Amino acid sequence: MAGTGVFEEIIDGEVYKYYADGEWKKSASGKSVSIINPTTRTPQYKVQACTQEEVNKVMDAAKAAQKLWARTPLWKRAEFLHKAAAILKEHKNPIAECLVKEIAKPAKDAVTEVVRSGDLISYTAEDGVRILGEGKLLVSDSFPGNERSKYCLSSKIPLGVVLAIPPFNYPVNLAVSKIAPALIAGNALVLKPPTQGAVAALHMIHCFHLAGFPKGLISCVTGKGSEIGDFLTMHPGVNCISFTGGDTGIAISKKAGMIPLQMELGGKDACIVLEDADLDLVTANIVKGGYSYSGQRCTAVKVVLIMESVADAVVEKVKAKMANLTIGPPEENCDITPVVSESSANFIEGLVMDAKQKGATFCQEYRREGNLIWPLLLDHVRPDMRIAWEEPFGPVLPVIRISSVEEGIHHCNASNFGLQGCVFTRDINKAIMISDALETGTVQINSAPARGPDHFPFQGLKESGIGSQGITNSINMMTKIKSTVINLPSPSYTIG
Repeated sequence: MAGTGVFEEIIDGEVYKYYADGEWKKSASGKSVSIINPTTRTPQYKVQACTQEEVNKVMDAAKAAQKLWARTPLWKRAEFLHKAAAILKEHKNPIAECLVKEIAKPAKDAVTEVVRSGDLISYTAEDGVRILGEGKLLVSDSFPGNERSKYCLSSKIPLGVVLAIPPFNYPVNLAVSKIAPALIAGNALVLKPPTQGAVAALHMIHCFHLAGFPKGLISCVTGKGSEIGDFLTMHPGVNCISFTGGDTGIAISKKAGMIPLQMELGGKDACIVLEDADLDLVTANIVKGGYSYSGQRCTAVKVVLIMESVADAVVEKVKAKMANLTIGPPEENCDITPVVSESSANFIEGLVMDAKQKGATFCQEYRREGNLIWPLLLDHVRPDMRIAWEEPFGPVLPVIRISSVEEGIHHCNASNFGLQGCVFTRDINKAIMISDALETGTVQINSAPARGPDHFPFQGLKESGIGSQGITNSINMMTKIKSTVINLPSPSYTIG
């Protein structure tokens, strides 16, 4: 169970400790932050409310530890990561338990997230050794006007201290997608987990602790964003920020200054359906893509743009398949579980009521109990409705009927977001043409949007983000090029 066995030392009474300088600590503030169970809507856990002075100490320790870690051989860094991955997977059940209670993730999906995270760590260790183990040699006479008198050796070196801020919906997987690349590259890592998901993240960090990483190299601070949020992101000790979330990322990017940023900020992922599409395949992907984990995914299908001639057929098929979705608590592995908070549920309801007022067709009756919202398909949605543009992050999916491919492309590109999109057609030429035209980081052909496999590039355009994720891209982003130039006294053209 969570907080027991090997995890006993991370909790003090009812409050989980924070992690700094290789130890589990209580905050000097004497305060805590409650984590509300989305299903029961009652407090489930408590975490420390860290202070700014404690953040300062974490940063000092990280800076000192990073210098030594950067000189640790690559193969040794990889060994530490492989050990952490094995420990994480060994203790998947108590960590998954936290995910169920903190963010209402279905139990089977919670276990999958932890196992996937262990695999991501191991892959990063292996990929990092290959990427970082290679340098580059340049010679001067390849550029006009130069003799062969200079040799440039370049390699990748760490940035320093990486601040990682994952979102509530994947607090373990999206944390390790930042932690593992940072560590293999020789950086120190400070994790600020989301409040909902913090306890799962603390359990995950303990697995790194058990793997024996040097003291101070990895830290995890919890607390109120109003107290330590801006203080962390604007801290002079931070050399890189990797953030996944929403509008907060835009504010961070404006305040962070001249440091590398990796930002994934959400999307309004569109599904374009052409007349020649396999409608059964379309149906399966709309339901899975739109309603998995109650639509609380950056890559969920968030708007369906469908050719008028096949719209009736697809809507009927989707309605029939939606009728088989199970709704209820995450402990029972239901397809639709409560959304993460009451404020989220209220926001989703606001989008639904706006669509109702403006004449959208409700394919099911709107139903809500607390944070639990029954899956809803809205047909005949128009561009003047908020749901056509805003990201609900819930189990509500709008259908916009289109008369041409160009209309669908125009709607996608008019969005402020540009994370992913998908197109369903049997014509590969049309699919590639549409992919080229869409202003999104990724386009899926004949499949719903998805982040993964985890080594694939993952990036957004416009307000969907800055930089690119995926294991290789993250390693490259968390390093910089260091060059050493060897100057010869004079060129020589004779031998012997």
